[in-house]
Amino acid sequence: MAIHKLHLDEFDEVDYELLAIHTPLEDYRLAYYLNQKLPVRLQKSKEDLPISVKQGDTWFSRFIFEHPDQETVWNLVPNKNEVTRQQASATQNLFGQTPMEVATKVYLLPEFKKVDYFLKIENAPAPLQDIAKQIQSIERISAVYPVDLQQIKSKNNLIF
Repeated sequence: MAIHKLHLDEFDEVDYELLAIHTPLEDYRLAYYLNQKLPVRLQKSKEDLPISVKQGDTWFSRFIFEHPDQETVWNLVPNKNEVTRQQASATQNLFGQTPMEVATKVYLLPEFKKVDYFLKIENAPAPLQDIAKQIQSIERISAVYPVDLQQIKSKNNLIF
């Protein structure tokens, strides 16, 4: 009987590239502008990305485009979201013991808290710098740059 060994290093390979985008635009508007500038047709995915943190669970919206001929997959994901939970007030106030809603910011990649969106590209059809230049030409985008994947500590959040 043959023995097959799997080395963990084989699964550590990264087969995608990541662009950080800084913009005040809503996710659907950004997807629209990206569809205008790039050869993609991003559409809202039916499945949101679940992220669990100690404050609670949250779901990040996702826009996706799969190009079957080039075998490329484009994912646009916001980096910031909120977790809201009910918290009983510990102090007496004018309204008595009414529960309060507490909102906590949650980040897809906490090491990049200032980034608004990430564009994850699997099998990029062009150099990343060219794609970044096209995105930078969108009027309300303040910055676009490639992310060094070695700096990411929470890589598991990018598995989707």
